[in-house]
Amino acid sequence: MSVTETQGRASETIAVEIMGKKYRIPPGLTMLQAMWHTGHELVRGVGCLGAVCGACPSTYRTKGDTKIKTTLACQTQVEDGMSFSLTASYYPDKKVVYHFDEMKDPKQDLFHYYPEAALCRNCDACTVACPKGIDVRTGVWKAVFGDFKDASDLFLSCVMCSLCVPVCIADIAPNQVGLFARRAQGIFFEEKKPQLSLRVKEIADGKFDTEWERLMTLPDEAIQAESSV
Repeated sequence: MSVTETQGRASETIAVEIMGKKYRIPPGLTMLQAMWHTGHELVRGVGCLGAVCGACPSTYRTKGDTKIKTTLACQTQVEDGMSFSLTASYYPDKKVVYHFDEMKDPKQDLFHYYPEAALCRNCDACTVACPKGIDVRTGVWKAVFGDFKDASDLFLSCVMCSLCVPVCIADIAPNQVGLFARRAQGIFFEEKKPQLSLRVKEIADGKFDTEWERLMTLPDEAIQAESSV
């Protein structure tokens, strides 16, 4: 192969580093696609591919920049000189068991289950780490001061990727605080829709059990056929 041909082929690819190993790949791929292209078998860390499930939290660094950034690998295109890793890890954030039907004052119960929420230092690291652009710090503070409505609105697009958890210097799991506020707001402070209450009762009474059991026995092709009708 001539030098000209070699240079031509090199110009059609970009250089990246994936988990410490160098590759040349076609431009225009997302971080997930780049990993597939380079032969990585991903068991964890792949979900909806639409930035909804939060399964692919990742860290990366771009060429000439020392800052480590966070993102969802299904949404970020690779750049020449980028170094990245799909974390695909489980962050051991604080997940507690609570039952809203046993609570009388969820705004105070927040501090029982997540007492560290009141220790927020306003460093804003959680907001910077959020790949969805959520003002996480303000959401936590809204929940702490009992404004569950605004907290719920701020956390509405949270996909529970947990990238806010390891950067919190107060050991808060902001996503879990946001989830608590959203659940409490819906249960205690929002107007109950009669249609929703009726459907929940129908599910609890087993109205759809037979249909559900039938669906669980169907092969994938049959389920796809029914869903397309």
